[in-house]
Amino acid sequence: MTPRLTESAAHSDRVVDAGQRQFVFINDGRLQEMPTVRNLLRFLVPVRSHAPSHETLERFLADEELYALPVVDANDRPLALVDRRKFIEFFSKPYSREIFGRRSIVDLLQHAEYQSTAPVIVEDSCSVEDVAQIIITAGMQHMVTGFIVSSAGRYLGVANGHDLLNVITQRKQSELYYLAHYDHLTGIPNRVLLADRLDQACRDSQRKGTLAALLFVDVDRFKQINDSLGHSVGDAVLRVVVERLKKSARRNDTLARLGGDEFVILMEDLEDAADVDRVAQRLLDSMRERIELFGHSLVVTVSVGAALYPVDDTALSPLLAKADAAMYEAKSAGRNRFCRYSKATAMYNPARMSLENDLRRAIESNELVLFFQPQVELASHELRGVEALVRWQHPERGLVSPVHFIPVAEESGLIVPLGNWVLRESLRQLREWNQQGLPPLRMSINISALQFRQGDLPRYLAEQLTAFAVDPQQVELELTESVLMNDVEGVLRTLQEIKSLGVSLAIDDFGTGYSSLSYLRRFPIDRLKIDQSFVRDIEQTPANESIARAIVALADSLSLGIVAEGIEKRSEKAILQHMRCAEGQGYLFAKPLPADDIVAWIGHHLQSQGRPAFPAAAPVPALSC
Repeated sequence: MTPRLTESAAHSDRVVDAGQRQFVFINDGRLQEMPTVRNLLRFLVPVRSHAPSHETLERFLADEELYALPVVDANDRPLALVDRRKFIEFFSKPYSREIFGRRSIVDLLQHAEYQSTAPVIVEDSCSVEDVAQIIITAGMQHMVTGFIVSSAGRYLGVANGHDLLNVITQRKQSELYYLAHYDHLTGIPNRVLLADRLDQACRDSQRKGTLAALLFVDVDRFKQINDSLGHSVGDAVLRVVVERLKKSARRNDTLARLGGDEFVILMEDLEDAADVDRVAQRLLDSMRERIELFGHSLVVTVSVGAALYPVDDTALSPLLAKADAAMYEAKSAGRNRFCRYSKATAMYNPARMSLENDLRRAIESNELVLFFQPQVELASHELRGVEALVRWQHPERGLVSPVHFIPVAEESGLIVPLGNWVLRESLRQLREWNQQGLPPLRMSINISALQFRQGDLPRYLAEQLTAFAVDPQQVELELTESVLMNDVEGVLRTLQEIKSLGVSLAIDDFGTGYSSLSYLRRFPIDRLKIDQSFVRDIEQTPANESIARAIVALADSLSLGIVAEGIEKRSEKAILQHMRCAEGQGYLFAKPLPADDIVAWIGHHLQSQGRPAFPAAAPVPALSC
């Protein structure tokens, strides 16, 4: 789910509203937000120091959402933060209400029978980073109870530790959002953000009765520049080209980089198709001036193709393909020119492979393969499970990374048959390992949002579990946070159906999406996976350490399992182990391996722990399903 973008009067500033979080784009396209402790503030009517204890108890019993209550003196100076769990547990003891119920809250907190903890009290001028460090030092139990915020020593309100987690992660999320939606070389939108804006532009066009246009721009003979002058010169040329494209486009147009030397300009709210021709001509004219770089004087030209919505197509992917075809027509006609799509434009591009058609064939022809990455217990190094990861063994390209074909699968809808293949093959492999005598393993399988929303996932999963006679307790489905954000009641029903099969559920890449305490408490989730972006260089990045600690504390407070992804260094493992993160996976233990290699790895791993290797592989009868 991509956050909706709304443009302000200033072209360079855009506000992104992601749920309750707001970020502001600055001129270079990067996201920036400035959280303060006041952003976390929740005013709760405090408990007066002279108030009888039973009144506090009644407030807790009346509102189960209260984690803690602040206590203040007659001058509104904070004295304590009453922990809900400790307080209710104390009053559940025999005679506690009779003996202590009428005593003042301060008397109770000072009594030896009640073990009170000194509250964390911070001034409203304190930075979020400082507060995070204070809580880490004071003890992670404050992630649950929270802390008191004061101003000039007087009570202002309380801040919840889980909200602190959200605010701490905002900076990291802004970086992740930027990486996911903007091109790192040029700072302009990438294919993902272009798709979001194109979808919105077409909706607006349909509502207003106007036109939208895509201009597909390709730099002529760019490969020669890279090959002869080097990639550093090539990158510098692309940055200059981007600046010229920006100046040639209209103020409200979106310029995006698709990759390599390919760019797209999205023109919205067009009344006259002739505007497309005028902008295209400005693009061509802007390239006439030589580019002077590193002692080289270069003449760089571009070929431009255009397609109009809804004239040429009303579907987004074909519209982009038609603009691409028109660009290729311009190249075929001699480069450095502009062509608009027409019915006579050849849609077949011999220079480009149709990845979608190849992927469709790959699923049917069994060109896909599974790799597996171990998940180990950090304290004991015992193997707990593996995560199944799909790869594509292309007959011509070799092993294709999912980075290249998963987006195509999602856009085309092939992610559903692809996901079903992964689920089926993972269970088949698990059955084979069980018959070989491998130690019982948890098989973690990723489920895409589209696959989850198809509605028949529980039925299909049940069929495959039966077909392969696999113990459901060995199976874990990994979902991203975005899966849980729409149609909450429908999602809850599907999750409950899956849980009824005995399968466990995990949230993948936790902290990078729309982390919410409410859905963690409501949905039957078993484990959280700390995203690798929070693990990388954790020993040198205080924000990453704060986020990881907060997630571990959150999981602990909700009795959830926890595993950290992307552990590559011993120092990262040591820090995660010290903060009581239970499990981890990453290159420090093993990279993703094919089935035969992971079996060998497991055997070697068992021997390194002084444990007997598993029995020799037994023949596995074929299954039909």
